[in-house]
Amino acid sequence: MARPEGMPWRLDNVAPYGCNKETKMPKLKTKSGVKKRFKLTATGKLKHGVVGKRHRLISHNAKYIRQNRGTRVLSDADTARVKAWAPYGLK
Repeated sequence: MARPEGMPWRLDNVAPYGCNKETKMPKLKTKSGVKKRFKLTATGKLKHGVVGKRHRLISHNAKYIRQNRGTRVLSDADTARVKAWAPYGLK
């Protein structure tokens, strides 16, 4: 496209007046800690690993270790906050 006489060169890539070109919103990032620590159940609840099972297990009794096996469902109060950190959902 040829530039009209007297028009500065830096205005070559500017859209003409009245041209409503849509701009895309920036993508939102998911917190990396949320991706690693939570899974979404089929009903929309969040599943997480049970705390207190990494070290110092000798000082805990067998009942504590047995009951904290596997995963648990996150409480409703915390679910809203964690879902805000994952704007596009979790796997």
